[in-house]
Amino acid sequence: MASTTYDMIVIGAGPGGYVAAIRGAQLGLKVAIVEREHMGGICLNWGCIPTKAMLRSSEVFHLMHRAKEFGLKAEGIGYDLDAVVKRSRGVAKQLSGGVAHLMKKNKVTVVMGAASLPAKGKVSVKTEKGVEELEAKHIILATGARARELPGLEADGDLVWTYKHALVPSRMPKRLLVIGSGAIGIEFASFYNTLGADTTVVEVMDRILPVEDAEISAFAKKAFTKQKMKIMEKAMVKQLDRGKGTVTAHIEMGGKVEKHEFDTVISAVGIVGNVEGLGLEALGVKIDRTHVVTDEYCRTGVDGLYAIGDIAGAPWLAHKASHEGVMVAELIAGGHPHPVKPESIAGCTYCHPQVASVGLTEAKAKEKGYAVKVGRFPFIGNGKAIALGEPEGMIKTVFDAKTGELLGAHMVGAEVTELIQGYVVGRQLETTEEDLMNTVFPHPTLSEMMHESVLDAYDRVIHI
Repeated sequence: MASTTYDMIVIGAGPGGYVAAIRGAQLGLKVAIVEREHMGGICLNWGCIPTKAMLRSSEVFHLMHRAKEFGLKAEGIGYDLDAVVKRSRGVAKQLSGGVAHLMKKNKVTVVMGAASLPAKGKVSVKTEKGVEELEAKHIILATGARARELPGLEADGDLVWTYKHALVPSRMPKRLLVIGSGAIGIEFASFYNTLGADTTVVEVMDRILPVEDAEISAFAKKAFTKQKMKIMEKAMVKQLDRGKGTVTAHIEMGGKVEKHEFDTVISAVGIVGNVEGLGLEALGVKIDRTHVVTDEYCRTGVDGLYAIGDIAGAPWLAHKASHEGVMVAELIAGGHPHPVKPESIAGCTYCHPQVASVGLTEAKAKEKGYAVKVGRFPFIGNGKAIALGEPEGMIKTVFDAKTGELLGAHMVGAEVTELIQGYVVGRQLETTEEDLMNTVFPHPTLSEMMHESVLDAYDRVIHI
């Protein structure tokens, strides 16, 4: 069969791949994109978007229980889990359809099927109709990642779930164990706990949300505990005994193993890159712990072959993948884009309370040899937070004491996932404390706390 030639082929239509395809097409390239399952990838179909839809339902449910605080009356409050899931799936379907529309609008050829690379510059796609051969001088790998499964803790879809099972639950858990307290684990713990599940979170590290600043992790833990979530840190699930409708978890903590009974387990112990079956090793692509090794411009070392997003390693974030996609497309089109800086990419966790951060934690900054100035401002000191009925939270900023450079910003509380971008822009523009201090923040807004945290770092805070 004769092959079809393109300027650029993208393998994987997630937030990295489809954005790369659009940008390439905008720049005049003839582009094809290969997807084996859903347009929009895991993010739109089984990750970022449907989880936020479900978390929004639990957030509204939580607010309904607080109606009296706001002078409102709400009786007979309840939920329909099937309807919650149906709404979530509807949101995912709408956005996935939107990606398909964007491909058509930008004249990107979509090939549905499983891709492999039989030789340099060649892509073979197994479709429902047979094998389709494609060629391009430039190929972008954007195949994403999947849930990591540990021996003995494998998901079965009944008693032990991955994030996919948790998004389309067959029942409402009564006694839930969540293994892992990263963003995925904590978000599901928050969702099911809010809806009434007796929830326990087990984290092998010394604190939950281990990539966050220690103060933020501690604040979040206190909030979760107040919500009656059980948190077990420096703990490990050694074994799961599966019975009829129950799971007995052997949890090691402090040198002792205890048995705890649950009816549902969600395993959220990280991800592994989708590198299998592509023929990468034969092409000379270097793979390290299921992730493709690249340089700062996402080049694999094999001429014309790039890797972006989750397959290219941490941080495993959709917005990082999208930005890498744009960068690589511009590079292929002959541009001179700036490389993506991982330390300037914000991380957001949509639990209750929300958590968001960018840059170095206080501990990491000190570890790197910086003399630091640290500012903190509590939500209780902000008028808008009190008016919203959300007085629990904190914003923390870390500056280089010598230059005034904003090294990092860390937040916990209502809507911080929307606030963090202010500091992201600040870091991109190489903002100093003086720039931030001289910026006028609107009143009354939650964003005023961002200003106050900066002022606090330099002993100029006003409202505490």
